[in-house]
Amino acid sequence: MIKQEKFEMSEIESIMRRSPVIPVIVINDPGDAVPLAKALVAGGLSVLEVTLRTEHALQAIADIKREVAGAVVGAGTVISADDVARSIAAGAEFLVSPGSAPKMLDAALQCSVPLLPGVSSPSEVMALREKGLRYMKFFPAEQSGGAKYLAALHGPLADVQFCPTGGVNPANAGDYLSLPNVLCVGGSWMMDKAAISNKDWQTIERLARDAASLPV
Repeated sequence: MIKQEKFEMSEIESIMRRSPVIPVIVINDPGDAVPLAKALVAGGLSVLEVTLRTEHALQAIADIKREVAGAVVGAGTVISADDVARSIAAGAEFLVSPGSAPKMLDAALQCSVPLLPGVSSPSEVMALREKGLRYMKFFPAEQSGGAKYLAALHGPLADVQFCPTGGVNPANAGDYLSLPNVLCVGGSWMMDKAAISNKDWQTIERLARDAASLPV
């Protein structure tokens, strides 16, 4: 079992409780990072997950942390120990992974930045519980059984809280948020491609405000 003296479990819970939706952000144009983040925060979504899917992600994390007041910016799609190190160096305040590969997990649990590791089965949840983890990303949520599946996990694994991500949208987000084992959801529907392309940050802010108003 990995020692976790540096890992503050309450930190990730606090982050998950800040707003009902964590925007999952892919940065294709580095110039979009700060105005996009400002629009999301202005709309009430202060926790931002920038995925490591493009070459601009790490710079975006650094820029958002430096320039966007009120934002809590994290790195998503963290899949290796190197991703952990690079994300922390860029200033990521939390880490999100799609799964829990051993080397990545060991690296993350030895650092001071909280982790939201991905799971999609009871066995994966139980394995992380053995390491003392109680907050997890349920991914890919819809493809793995959706809200009904996650509700079924609450009985045997009642002390674990989730952030479902993957196929979550305005039509089904409420189903997840109504569950006792869900603190928030992750999604990208407020990142309207046309609005971002046109630098229409008012539309992004409006979509964020709608998402932030979802009942928890």
